[in-house]
Amino acid sequence: MPVLWIFLIVLGIGALGYVVSRQRALASVGNDPRHLHSLPSYYGYMGFLFATAPALLVLIVWLIAGPMVIEKRVAANLPADVVEQATSQNLLMAEVRRVANGLDNAVAMGVLTEGAASNARADLTDMTARLKEAGQVITQNVTVPVLRAAQEMRQANRTSKTWMAVAVIALAIAGAALAVLRAQKDFRARNVVERGVRWMLVGAASIAILTTVGIVLSLLFNTIEFFRIYPASEFFGSLTWSPSFGGGSELGIWPLLWGTLYISIIALLVAVPIGLFAAIYLSEYASPRLRSVAKPLLEILAGIPTIVYGLFALLTVGPLLISVFGDNGLGWMQSGTAVMTAGLVMGIMLIPFVSSLSDDIINAVPQAMRDGSYGLGATQSETIRQVVLPAALPGIVGAVLLAASRAIGETMIVVLGAGAAARLSLNPFEAMTTVTAKIVSQLTGDADFASPEALVAFALGMTLFIITLCLNVFALYIVRKYREQYD
Repeated sequence: MPVLWIFLIVLGIGALGYVVSRQRALASVGNDPRHLHSLPSYYGYMGFLFATAPALLVLIVWLIAGPMVIEKRVAANLPADVVEQATSQNLLMAEVRRVANGLDNAVAMGVLTEGAASNARADLTDMTARLKEAGQVITQNVTVPVLRAAQEMRQANRTSKTWMAVAVIALAIAGAALAVLRAQKDFRARNVVERGVRWMLVGAASIAILTTVGIVLSLLFNTIEFFRIYPASEFFGSLTWSPSFGGGSELGIWPLLWGTLYISIIALLVAVPIGLFAAIYLSEYASPRLRSVAKPLLEILAGIPTIVYGLFALLTVGPLLISVFGDNGLGWMQSGTAVMTAGLVMGIMLIPFVSSLSDDIINAVPQAMRDGSYGLGATQSETIRQVVLPAALPGIVGAVLLAASRAIGETMIVVLGAGAAARLSLNPFEAMTTVTAKIVSQLTGDADFASPEALVAFALGMTLFIITLCLNVFALYIVRKYREQYD
């Protein structure tokens, strides 16, 4: 049974539990809600929560843990010689998953019958052809162990889905029945519902924390695996980035870090003055009518996809810079993909981040400080320069640091506007690359995920994660200190 159907059935049982629980509670007091401990709706909500919350929780856990358990069992049943011959067990299991999905697709499209898909004596050449006919990408002819493992995985998945549907629906029915039995006049339904809602809110808040933990752990484990096969001293000590999937790679991070910081610095040199001056004008000089129009228009820049900025850098800004700094101009620039191209476009992208945050921070400065300055005879410009900006400076610094962390993590603008050369150079008109761009390049293609050339992407990601995390923590510390000062 499809997961969507299970979800809709659980919701239907929950809706039925709401109606029946509410009616039973009212029936227990002769349809006079004044004698109920809680409002009738709380008894209905109790029926809905009892039916849906445990069932959906089991559904989510089953969907996450079920494939892991099945894959572990299938991997344990693979012949030892097949596992030893494989480049890595992860790649072998990926091939098994592809074949299992291909069998499902072939059956769904009518290319294979159910019996042929489950046939342990199927012709391997014919099976490979049928899988490719079903649109499944198979790297080579299907081997007997891979086919057996795929058939086992497919059967286990079908059995797991059947038991999942039975367990989830049965739990929903049991929860609804329990709520109906408890729907009596003296039962504290409001307390139960509010406690359940509180736990739901705790769960929602925990999702963000658990997601962060999952991201960090996935990066950490693969980073440890990378440093197990590639020396950390060479990763942090080498000034050369020269990956080679045939072996003999030099994977020094410093050219990538330099390109990341160089492009980010140019972007901030563009975004900070323009964004700060725009914030000062909008908060101190613009009329309310102009501000109501100009600020949303300025913040539209924040909603433009970064791929659009990348195309703008490639098709517009790069040729424009060549016309000024290229062979027809000053002769400094040889190609449209350069640090300056990516830095300028990234700076334009960061303007709304700086202006919006700075505008809110400047507006948070107490009006009494402005009035006191005017009372002492200062002009508006003197008040802004000597009173407002110094008071708002910690918050503005925090906004700049947040914008810097956004610039460090940008990818598409760099890929299309800065080029792919990893070099240490001070020339802003040369092509360079960043950490994020190389993460993309190292994880695309037919790379072996057991090789250091692919695993280095996780080490790069962990390094970038630590840098941006430190910037964000520092920025939030400064902003929080500022807010405490003027709240």
